[in-house]
Amino acid sequence: MSEAFSSGAAQRIAHRVREVSGLVLGPGQGYLLSSRLAPLLARHRLAGLEALAASLGSPGGTLLAQEAAEALATNETSFFRDGAPFRHLAEAALPRLAAARPPGAALRIWSAACSTGQEAYSVAMLARELQPALGGRPVSILGTDICGAVLERARAGLYTEFEMQRGLSPERRARWFTPEGQGWRAAATLRADCRFERANLVGPLGVSGTFDIILLRNLLIYLDQPTKERVLEACQQRLAPDGVLYLGAAETLLGLNARLAPLEDYRSAYRPAAGEAA
Repeated sequence: MSEAFSSGAAQRIAHRVREVSGLVLGPGQGYLLSSRLAPLLARHRLAGLEALAASLGSPGGTLLAQEAAEALATNETSFFRDGAPFRHLAEAALPRLAAARPPGAALRIWSAACSTGQEAYSVAMLARELQPALGGRPVSILGTDICGAVLERARAGLYTEFEMQRGLSPERRARWFTPEGQGWRAAATLRADCRFERANLVGPLGVSGTFDIILLRNLLIYLDQPTKERVLEACQQRLAPDGVLYLGAAETLLGLNARLAPLEDYRSAYRPAAGEAA
């Protein structure tokens, strides 16, 4: 499969993927399109991008487009990725929100675009370690992603040696994971704190309730402006009035129509514009 991204078929595929997932593929990503879709073409016995583009316009094409979007998604993640947001969670956001909630009320946290679950489990570790500061209250963590395969791995909580070495200290490895086969399994307590569900942030979301903290990190960089604003609005509607929304270190709301205001103490975190500062 060697069609250039500039081909009509590739452009139609990119347009359809964008419709179902918001993922924007530029002219310089032709190799990504070709390489990541190769297994999908083989599974569906499609000869190439032209055959795939034609199939996307047939009955059942939406499911195929969603499968293509999953194949093209970037599932890069690691434990305690970037460090700074987790320090802010531990030192500022989690203790403040815990103090503001009624006794016994759980803190609800949403890890959006969670990939294989390292972010959700990182938050679960922090929350368990901070139990005295949080008044012993439970913490409920929801991880969502568009890709079913990565969610299966997240639910299993089983990670390779390479994944364990990315962001996880030896102390946390020993405390929260046990060796299993060629990998390491997250403790049952962590897995009980986290649940993982499939959700498309640019479609009917299917995520209900209000969250104290939403982690929407390193997703907006792959979306166009209208889609970014739609995703931010969906998150804002589900964020508590005094809650905190975290973006990735390279992401900003500059130039976007969003009802969110930056925190004073951490530049990559935001609150509802009418809410309280964290």
